[in-house]
Amino acid sequence: MKYISTRGQSPAQQFSEILLGGLAPDGGLYLPETYPQLTADELLQMRGMNYRELAFAVLSRFATDIPAADLKAIIDKTYTAAVYCNVRDGENPEDITPLHTLEPDLHLLCLSNGPTIAFKDMAMQLLGNLFEYVLAKAGQGINILGATSGDTGSSAEYAMRGKHGVNVFMLSPHGKMSRFQTAQMFSLQDPNIFNIAVNGVFDDCQDIVKAVSNDHAFKAQHKIGAVNSINWARVAAQIVYYFKGYFAATSDNSQQVSFAVPSGNFGNVCAGHIARMMGLPIKHLVVATNENDVLDEFFRTGVYRPRGSANTYHTSSPSMDISKASNFERFVFDLMGRDGDKVRALWNTVDNGGAFDLASTTLSDQEQSVFSKVPAFGFQSGVSSHEKRMQTIRQTWETYGVMIDTHTADGLKVALELREPGVPMLVLETALPAKFEDSIREALGRDPVRPAGMETLEDLPQCFEVMDADAQLIKQFIVSKTT
Repeated sequence: MKYISTRGQSPAQQFSEILLGGLAPDGGLYLPETYPQLTADELLQMRGMNYRELAFAVLSRFATDIPAADLKAIIDKTYTAAVYCNVRDGENPEDITPLHTLEPDLHLLCLSNGPTIAFKDMAMQLLGNLFEYVLAKAGQGINILGATSGDTGSSAEYAMRGKHGVNVFMLSPHGKMSRFQTAQMFSLQDPNIFNIAVNGVFDDCQDIVKAVSNDHAFKAQHKIGAVNSINWARVAAQIVYYFKGYFAATSDNSQQVSFAVPSGNFGNVCAGHIARMMGLPIKHLVVATNENDVLDEFFRTGVYRPRGSANTYHTSSPSMDISKASNFERFVFDLMGRDGDKVRALWNTVDNGGAFDLASTTLSDQEQSVFSKVPAFGFQSGVSSHEKRMQTIRQTWETYGVMIDTHTADGLKVALELREPGVPMLVLETALPAKFEDSIREALGRDPVRPAGMETLEDLPQCFEVMDADAQLIKQFIVSKTT
């Protein structure tokens, strides 16, 4: 399996060669040359597999340059009940991602049982073990540079803390995460973890990561790697739970399901897109946004119009406060017939502060607009707001006795609007409600229960640096801590 760039100007490479990096040298994102296609017999064999077996069945098709025995050992080390232990009462930790049924054909796929109680742990724990494996074989180290709007940072840091040869430099928007999210990151005292609070919004942090990654000389000299969802291995790991959710919600492979996915950077739902392209019977992928509705605007109109920092709203679902969805480029690459030249031209416009309109764009050999092809990929979308997410949290608690966080509430709100009779709808849970106490208290008049060991997280000493949104300052900081 070889990987190519969405912008068409980087050589094809193998899984291990792209694992430690983020952007391709031409500024694009990596995708497989072709998606593995699953036969009916292979899907039938997958039904009934446990999570570790399913992860190997999926990931072995993507990481073909890692010996099967080594990959299986890494997966078996990652997906254990000891790591994913924060389950609801009555759920089996061995399921890793239990399916919680709210009512017939309406389910939560529980993805937040890992150490930082957010779905990012599903991929990040694997990434940490893959990094350690590849670095040990190469006898080298790495400086990870990442950006977070709330959950990626803590998931990355908990996965990489204490890893030999790994330093983590994590950028986050200063004062714009929940207190719990902030404390989860900033309370870590490990000498290989560096938290940088950036004066700005998440998109400023993400732009810095891209700017540093595009400085190829600096990236090579200081061994800069990436753990954001621009890293292909994270997307690949997330594909697995779509298969797990599908098999849990159906009785045979003739059935279709839909997934509702709270979306900011488009990585989570991009994994669903790839699962569908592989042959998983997904009817719809429902993109649920908050007030930062750039993705919903695209799926309604065909116009992708990223917004600047001043027009990115700070909301009660802060992990989705994103107006430049990096992984969206991966889907557009497929939508454009995998034409790297055309994708590069579109993103040159975006990178220069512009927008593009695929409703007015055609491919050279077709009369219909590119946007008219979107339904064939199964995408739908909807938007939520503070009032609606508070209402959804209340209704879910009162109707089902289930407490959900603000991001999951956005997904459920849109799912309820777009669900279809006879088609199971799975809402991807993104975090446990303990991460967003203020919002839960506003919605329900009570505090969420915290997992054991997290009761006094905010009282711990915090270690972080506040810096302006300047890529050069970040580079200087990395050099000062690693030389």
